[in-house]
Amino acid sequence: MHSKNQTSVAYQRSTRLGPSQQATGFPKLPIPVTNDFLPRCLFLINTVIFPLNLDQTLEFGKPKNALDLSLDRDAAHVTLAGMRRKPFFTRATVLGKTLGTPGISFISNFPRYCNTDKIYGHHFWHKKKSENYIMKIPKFKPLYYCQSGNIGAVDPILTSYQTKNASLLIQIIHIKYTLLPIAYYVIQLHYLFQVLIKFLSPSRFGTPDELKELVDTAHSLGIYVLLDVVHSHASQNVLDGLNEFDGTDSCYFHGGPKGTHELWDSRLFNYMNWEVLRFLLSNLRWYFEEYKFDGFRFDGVTSMLYHSHGIGEGFSGSYHEYYGLNVDTDSLVYLMLANHMMHTLHQDCITIAEDVSGMPALCRPVEEGGTGFDYRLAMAIPDHWIKLLKHKEDDQWEMGEITHKLENRRYLEGTIAYAESHDQALVGDKTLAFWLMDKEMYTSMSTLSPPNLIIDRGLALHKMIRLITHGLGGEGYLNFMGNEFGHPEWLDFPRKGNNESYQYARRQWNLSEDPMLKYKYLNAFDAAMNKTEEEHGWLSGGPGYTSLKHEGDKVIVFERSSCIFIFNFHPTRSYTDYKIGVGATGKFRIVLDSDAEEFGGHKRLNHDTEYISHPEPWNDRPNHMFVYIPCRVAFVLA
Repeated sequence: MHSKNQTSVAYQRSTRLGPSQQATGFPKLPIPVTNDFLPRCLFLINTVIFPLNLDQTLEFGKPKNALDLSLDRDAAHVTLAGMRRKPFFTRATVLGKTLGTPGISFISNFPRYCNTDKIYGHHFWHKKKSENYIMKIPKFKPLYYCQSGNIGAVDPILTSYQTKNASLLIQIIHIKYTLLPIAYYVIQLHYLFQVLIKFLSPSRFGTPDELKELVDTAHSLGIYVLLDVVHSHASQNVLDGLNEFDGTDSCYFHGGPKGTHELWDSRLFNYMNWEVLRFLLSNLRWYFEEYKFDGFRFDGVTSMLYHSHGIGEGFSGSYHEYYGLNVDTDSLVYLMLANHMMHTLHQDCITIAEDVSGMPALCRPVEEGGTGFDYRLAMAIPDHWIKLLKHKEDDQWEMGEITHKLENRRYLEGTIAYAESHDQALVGDKTLAFWLMDKEMYTSMSTLSPPNLIIDRGLALHKMIRLITHGLGGEGYLNFMGNEFGHPEWLDFPRKGNNESYQYARRQWNLSEDPMLKYKYLNAFDAAMNKTEEEHGWLSGGPGYTSLKHEGDKVIVFERSSCIFIFNFHPTRSYTDYKIGVGATGKFRIVLDSDAEEFGGHKRLNHDTEYISHPEPWNDRPNHMFVYIPCRVAFVLA
C-alpha cells in the first residue's frame, strides 16, 4: 500500500505483446534512492541493471528525501515518490496522476517479454548475489593489444561470449595479444559510434555471467582484457537512451547545437554537470570492479578535446593549436579526473586514448599536469599505409616519409602502433591484405597453386609492413583481428542494405588453420614476431634509432633495444655486402626473417651466418657490418 504523498505511474503493456509473453510471479524490487540520484537510478532501472549501492545518501550537499521505487512485472507499473519531471510519452501508454507536481515521465522500455522489436529489445538480468559468477583468476601484465568486436565467429552468425571464449582466445593465446571487447551500441551498423547504454553488457552476445567467464578465461591465459568505452558522445535515441531523459535536450547533454555532433549525429555530454560526472565515473569503476576489466580505450578523445571536435583541423603539432580557446577545458578536466580516479583506485589499470591531434602531455600523469592516459593510438600510421597502397607504386615509396610517420610521436608519451584499423576493414574499403592482393586471394592462396607474382608481393609486403610498424611505431602494438593472417574480405554489419545478412559480419579463422592455404604463413609470422619481441623487449626498450633511410636503394635500418632491424622495400634489387652502421659491437645472428620458408618466403638468407661488427664509424654509428639484403625482405639481428 502506497502512502498518499506518493505518485503512481502505470504503464500499460504494448499492443505487440502476445498472450504467450505474459509474465507472472515477478517479485517487487524496492530500491530506495535519492532525488539527486534519480536520473542515474532510472537509467539503470530502464536497462534493468542494478550495479550500484543506491540505498546510500549523497556524499555532497544536503541529503534529499529518499524515494521508494518498486517494479512489479504483473501490473507492469512503476511507483515513485516526490518526483518532479515533465510529461514524456513513449510507445507504451503512460497513465499518471500527480499530486502537486506538473507531470511524470519515465523512459519505458521493459525487457524482451514486453518488447519484440529486435533492435530495441532488452533482456532482464537480476540474480541473487549468491548466484553471480565469481571471478577466479588473477590478472596478468599485458604484452600487446588486440581489438575484437562482435564478429569473431567463422560462420555467418551472431557471435556470443561463449563463441569468443572457445575460438577467439584460442586464436590469440599463442601470440599473447590482449582482447579488446566493444561497447554497447544501438544497432550493429553503428559499430562504436552510437552507444546507447553504459551500464549494460549486450544481451545479444550472452549473459553478464558469460561475459565475466570470458574475462576470467582470458586472465587465466595471461591476457589482459580492455573495454572500449565511449564517453565522448551518446546515441540520439529518445525511447531507450539518455537523450531527452527529462523531456528537455539538456539533461545530460549540452542544449542546442552545442549538444549535437554534426558529423556523428549524436549527443555531446555536458561535463560541467555534476550528475554527468557521477554517471560516467561510476560507469568506469563499475566495469572495472564488477567485470574485472583491466582498463579502457577511450573512443573519440579528439572530439572531446576541442570545441571544433577536430573537424577541419590539420594539427601540425604547433603548440598554439593545443593551448588556445578551441580547447574544451571541461572535457579535458573530465579526462584528467577519470584517469586520476582509475589510477588511484587501481594502480594497474591501463587507459588508452583514441586521439589523432597529438595533444601534448595527454599520456603523462595528472601529477605532472598531464591528462593521465597511459597510451595513445597512433592513428596516422594505418592511414599512411593505406594511402601508399592506394596512390603510389612500390618504387615511389619514400623511406624518409615512412620512418617519419612511425617515429612522429611525443617523447616519453606511450603510443600504440598498428598497421590496420577497423575503419579500413569496413565495407566501402579493403583490408590491408586485400589492397595488396585483391581478387587473386580467391584463386591463388592455395599452396598447390602455381607461382603468382601478385600473391608473392602481397605476402612479402604484408609481413614487412607489420614488422616495421611493430618495431618502430610505438611502445605497444595493436592488431585488428584477422590482420595477423591477412583476412581477405571487408566487414559489413547486418543492415537493411544487405537484407540483415551476416555473410561479412565474421572473421574466417579457418583460413589460417587450413594447412593447404598460404594464410598460415602470415599467421605464423605474426606469432614469431611477437615471440621475438617478448624475448628481446624492443617495445619497452625506448625509441628506436634510425641510421639509414636510403631513397634510391629503398633500404631502412634502425636499432632498438638489442636488435638491428633491416628492411629492403625495393621490388627488384637485392644487395650483397651492403654496409650498414650499428651502435653495438660483437657477433649477431638472424632472430627473425620474413623470407623464411615457414613464413612463405624464398629462403634466401642463411640463418647460420654470423654478422660481425667492425669498429669503424658509418652512418653516424660507431661501428659497421656487411649484410646481404634480398629484395622485399626484412630481418632482425640480435
